[in-house]
Amino acid sequence: MMKVSRTGLIAVALFSSINLSFASVNKSDATAKTTSQAGMAAKGDQGKKAEAAAKMKVVDINSASKAELKTLPGIGDAEAAKIIGGRPYGSKAFLVTRNILPAGIYESIKRQIIARQPQHGAAK
Repeated sequence: MMKVSRTGLIAVALFSSINLSFASVNKSDATAKTTSQAGMAAKGDQGKKAEAAAKMKVVDINSASKAELKTLPGIGDAEAAKIIGGRPYGSKAFLVTRNILPAGIYESIKRQIIARQPQHGAAK
């Protein structure tokens, strides 16, 4: 009788551990699905941002007119005149390093500007 009880207890313990391991696997699957869904949502948001950026007109600080520069947020007449007066720029970051614009304004427009370099030796 005693052996039956021990065997029964061992069997119950084994079944319990198996159930617990299945529960942890299911929990891991649920976590993975949630993480995957969150990743997909984040990719969707990035895609929308990239689309919006593609639609946004990029302004070349080496050739833009004063009116074009003024379309950028935080750029008024004085800032546009400073940008034009400091040309040419080897990089858009020169706007900050040459003290043309404050860092805050630069940070807000850096994705909307470029500093194209002239093509040397181009056919005319």
